[in-house]
Amino acid sequence: MAARPQAYVPCVRRALLLAVLAVPLLGWALHAIALQRRLASASRDPLTGLLRRDGYTAKAQQILDRYGNDTVTLICDLDHFKEINDRLGHPAGDAVLAATAQRLAKWAGSTAAVGRLGGDEFALTTRLGSGLQHACLARLMSSLTQPVLLDDGQVVNVEASVGAATPDAIGTTNLSRLLRAADAALYDGKHTGRATIAGARHGANASVNGRRAGRPGTRDLARAS
Repeated sequence: MAARPQAYVPCVRRALLLAVLAVPLLGWALHAIALQRRLASASRDPLTGLLRRDGYTAKAQQILDRYGNDTVTLICDLDHFKEINDRLGHPAGDAVLAATAQRLAKWAGSTAAVGRLGGDEFALTTRLGSGLQHACLARLMSSLTQPVLLDDGQVVNVEASVGAATPDAIGTTNLSRLLRAADAALYDGKHTGRATIAGARHGANASVNGRRAGRPGTRDLARAS
């Protein structure tokens, strides 16, 4: 049997040492990946897959800071949503919420901030030039009001209201003020089937905790403050 070269033994030792060191490194890498996935999951609404409020707020403000006047911030809620839950049950309501979330995300694109604020209320911030706003918002409304087909074959008619606010109209890139203006515009155009773009007067509306005064729930907030 031929003798092994003298360099063979050190090479084997180095290979064994690297293998021993690699095991804990691999373990840490897998742990980091799992942790990242858990954090990402925690930042998303489990029903719709959209960002939760905090995640939406952080990403939306980044978009506003970067693109300024070439952005639009929307608030969307579903009209008569309680009737869907009461008449067809919560699974039907969940299906409508999930469909609405998909439609908003598809319209906005992968780089937008799209979040579910709670219940049937959604918020969205994306890059959009002023010359495209009316046509793009009309396409969004057409998408949002398409019927939703349930797993059992039932068809649910959907109505939505949308308010939109832009930094050039409101005079700020502050997300809280834009959401307040969009919220006021939404209620101005409630049940019209059209998205309402906020003007300066919407940005000047009185607010409670950053929301339009008179909005459901704000009376309780005012009483508690």
